[in-house]
Amino acid sequence: MALTRDFRETIKARAERDPAFCGALLSEAVEALLCGDVATGKAVLRDYINATVGFEALAAETGKSAKSLMRMFGEKGNPTADNLFSVISHLQEATGVRLAVRAA
Repeated sequence: MALTRDFRETIKARAERDPAFCGALLSEAVEALLCGDVATGKAVLRDYINATVGFEALAAETGKSAKSLMRMFGEKGNPTADNLFSVISHLQEATGVRLAVRAA
């Protein structure tokens, strides 16, 4: 299901004005991935990228093309662990959001 422009703009505006929301969005994406819900994790990461650094800037940082990154986090995308963790690392660096994993 395609997202409407209004939804993307709403997420972006909230991420810009609310650092806690921004951090929670990245945390939610990674938590979904760690729980095995790859589809949700990729979708939330895609929203996070669009709301923060954007695919063009992320492409410049990772050395991947923006189009490749968009496909990677698309519905049928299948990022490798290397690409996925590289993107998460760059997102943390670019946005100042730091994640930590703890055993529950």
